[in-house]
Amino acid sequence: MDQVLKIRLNEKVHVDQDRLSALYAELGEAGAEDVVCRAMEELALRLSHCGRLHKNGSRQDLRKCARSLIAIADQIGMHVLARVAGDVICAVDSCDEPAIAATLARLLRTGEQSLTAIWDLQDITI
Repeated sequence: MDQVLKIRLNEKVHVDQDRLSALYAELGEAGAEDVVCRAMEELALRLSHCGRLHKNGSRQDLRKCARSLIAIADQIGMHVLARVAGDVICAVDSCDEPAIAATLARLLRTGEQSLTAIWDLQDITI
């Protein structure tokens, strides 16, 4: 083998701007920014925690952590991230280790890109 092909994985993420607009309408600018900032912080922490749980082989705790990601992601319009977290749950439920590793890697990529996308959408100062 003379050549190695490096595949660059890039998820197509989408932030539901209608969901964000509804949050802003419901909570006002300051309230919505607070909710979005807290959700982003919590998502980042839980994504990291999912990676640690997988390394430790804690399947059921990984499942719970992925489940909690769904609710937070949906709250701020990150439907792709929520769907991928659901895929991790399905892989855990099927006890398919390669699928768990693959979907978790996808979850981490999608999570990072989703956080970047919402950060870029908002004019948030932390």
